[in-house]
Amino acid sequence: MKQLLITGFDPFGGESVNPAWEAVRRLPDTVGRYALTRLQIPTVFGKAAETVLAAADAMPSPPDVILCIGQAGGRAAVTPEMVAINYRHASIADNAGTRICESPIIDGAPAAYFATVPVQRMTEAIAACSLPAQTSYSAGTFVCNDVLYTLLHHFSGKITAVGFIHVPYLPEQARVHDAPSMPSDDIVRALTAAITALD
Repeated sequence: MKQLLITGFDPFGGESVNPAWEAVRRLPDTVGRYALTRLQIPTVFGKAAETVLAAADAMPSPPDVILCIGQAGGRAAVTPEMVAINYRHASIADNAGTRICESPIIDGAPAAYFATVPVQRMTEAIAACSLPAQTSYSAGTFVCNDVLYTLLHHFSGKITAVGFIHVPYLPEQARVHDAPSMPSDDIVRALTAAITALD
């Protein structure tokens, strides 16, 4: 079996739930050729990526894939991310109370990295399940992008592939925000399809 480290964030921005982690924790132990290691990570600049890297280092061998899942309130589709940028700019504070604006993630590092998972194929696999799916070309400038960029930088040229998928609000969140949503069961189906498409 190949090894997949899959992560979901804790709730942030005043929410009591994060659809990313709710879906990740419900995934089966194996999907296709992958054995899954699940990990909840903090919505905190820097610390989120450090938590993922520590978990990867603790595995018996480097994971074949690291796939991080995050909440994108306002999006109606499940959106695999194509690119991460070397930039932090937050409209709200992270869960440590820190708000970083107009700052690089890593000084002197490249401006951007492309995801090293098959993003378009993952998007097509989700859509084939009759679920709304769209490739995204902006992971934002909050902690989601921070994690994706840091991991892509760390694993550049190494065997571990790295990707990120944003998911919509859950229905109970959307009622508060008057925004699009997706039931947790559908998010689980979408992530399962995306994982199956990794090979």
